[in-house]
Amino acid sequence: MSIDWKKEAENRKDEMLADLKTMLEIESVRDESKGTPEAPLGPGPKEALDKFLEIGKRDGFETLELDGLAGHIEFGEGDETMAMLAHVDVMPAGKGWNTDPFKPVIKDGNLYARGAQDDKGPGMACYYGLKIIKELGLPVSKKVHFILGTDEESQWRGMTHYFEKMPQPDFGFSPDAFFPVINGEKGNVSFFLNFEGSNGGDVELLSFESGLRENMVPRDCEVKLNAKNSEEIIEAFDAYVAGHPVVGTAFMENGTLFLHMIGKAAHAQEPRKGENAGTYMADFLQRFNFGGDAENFVKFTAEYLHKDSRMKNFGIDFTDDVMGDLTMNAGIFSFEAGKGGKITLNFRFPKGMDEKTIEAGLEKVVAPMNVSLEQGSVMVPHYVSPDDPLVSTLLDVYNRQMGTKETGKVVGGGTYGRLMERGVAFGAMFPDTPDTMHQANEYVPVDVLVKACAIYAEAIYELIK
Repeated sequence: MSIDWKKEAENRKDEMLADLKTMLEIESVRDESKGTPEAPLGPGPKEALDKFLEIGKRDGFETLELDGLAGHIEFGEGDETMAMLAHVDVMPAGKGWNTDPFKPVIKDGNLYARGAQDDKGPGMACYYGLKIIKELGLPVSKKVHFILGTDEESQWRGMTHYFEKMPQPDFGFSPDAFFPVINGEKGNVSFFLNFEGSNGGDVELLSFESGLRENMVPRDCEVKLNAKNSEEIIEAFDAYVAGHPVVGTAFMENGTLFLHMIGKAAHAQEPRKGENAGTYMADFLQRFNFGGDAENFVKFTAEYLHKDSRMKNFGIDFTDDVMGDLTMNAGIFSFEAGKGGKITLNFRFPKGMDEKTIEAGLEKVVAPMNVSLEQGSVMVPHYVSPDDPLVSTLLDVYNRQMGTKETGKVVGGGTYGRLMERGVAFGAMFPDTPDTMHQANEYVPVDVLVKACAIYAEAIYELIK
């Protein structure tokens, strides 16, 4: 049987976009302050999970929800289970949008909304790939679980809960990265640096706030200062902003000096794609006379974190021939006079590097600064051989449809694919698709979703027929 997968995907474009827009209208940002027993991570993720499962049930699939944290859409029968793992939660929208981030709109062929690219758009394209197989009545020999998580952007509790309750799939992929195939993912760990809150210099740091999540390059930084030379600082600030890839404003209000700097957000897997407003702010501030813990906070950020995503300033830069560089993202900064400060650093590390080496490098620098160090949970590097039939099949389908000869890739991002021993990431972004994940004005080209859907449909069928 010859199937025109591209035609089948194109025939369902309008229906797919309608379902996707419904999902994008849900502000599914984790908010545990509003959590309930039925919706532990807040109402948004639960609503998005329920809506996606409702779509699956509408289309005749069996569905399962697990305690408001995860669920799946089931298809087929067989001794083996293949899984596709997507997520319905999204990052906070942040500032800088030209449209409402939760009112999806198509402009010039691009669909704009928070989650359009990460991961509701790819997840819906993958779901429609499975739907094509069902609607064509194609014979299959394996069971499929399209699994939905609710906090991939934070601690993965939804998918962790699912894997604790349900049998481990035999193999599968996550539509939450890039084509052709991501068969290697770096390890992931965050460290939290805790500062005391004293001042003591000519300029008092009242507060310093930057960043929304550890896996985002901070776009905004807001600082409050108490300084006698405020006019001098404002003049210097304007000059600094004019000479760097940031914008900013400075003004006085009720005797307090306010500084606001805007950089560029980006995904933490490659901090060089962003402009970190927090580290630029510290780079500017270090020229002034702070004291106590405030000085340590500013100096550490400026001298060690600014423009050093490879940890060269710490002497632990490292590169693996297959998995690439150790990277660091300074994701969240917070300081309040008299109360203390905190800096959150997120690391993506290749095989050959581990969290203990990273901790030792940090400890060596912060030891004289009255700073305590905490470590978050660790995900070790994950790699599936290019010779595995999963990888080779996915590559064959991609290269056949695209007319290319691509090979597998390694990324710094972490996807649900790593939860399976034989798990990879597969699409939905193409090599030439602009990466707007975690950024303001996130979008996905509509034709990318249609092309991805066709690839998913054929790939799923090849793996389960």
